[in-house]
Amino acid sequence: MVLESQLPPYDGITLADVRLVQSCADAAAALGALLAADVIGFDTESKPTFHKGETSNGPHLIQFATDNTAYLFQIGTSPALNELKAILESSATLKVGFGLSDDIKRLRGKLGITMAGVLDLSVALRGGQRNDLGAKTAVAKFFGVRLQKSKKISTTNWANARLTERQILYAADDAQVALRVYRHWLAHGNAATATPPPG
Repeated sequence: MVLESQLPPYDGITLADVRLVQSCADAAAALGALLAADVIGFDTESKPTFHKGETSNGPHLIQFATDNTAYLFQIGTSPALNELKAILESSATLKVGFGLSDDIKRLRGKLGITMAGVLDLSVALRGGQRNDLGAKTAVAKFFGVRLQKSKKISTTNWANARLTERQILYAADDAQVALRVYRHWLAHGNAATATPPPG
């Protein structure tokens, strides 16, 4: 049995294929591309909390991915709320991701968005097993490669106005990995429908 640490690294998205949504025109272009897709990868990032009793006011970044492109929406003082609501509340475009219950709750609490058309792959892929299946395990199982999830990057400040290249690639990969896993899973005869968001 090959250990996960011995697998070759996952070949992720490139910066050239990531779009930072920074203007109304960017938001409109992202909206058109994402709603034209049958399914998109989805995730969020929130600034971590380090003190006892401190609660996160995330999400600070919402990321989506089509098969070829990732779109990152920063949630600053003026988020593209109309576009985000149109994407996330659409039941026509399926959103797939890993471990989405917290993301869904935070989106509702911070932005008043009630998601529709969502499939949590952590639950869908476990196939009767007790434990949820994470992105790293799914990538190793389906593609035979190692998804590097840097704790150093995941715990950086996602509320910064200017994200680093490593943050951008980490966030974009999170969304696109989910879509790639879903496509692979579907191609091997599996099927799943969107799950209702948690109450």
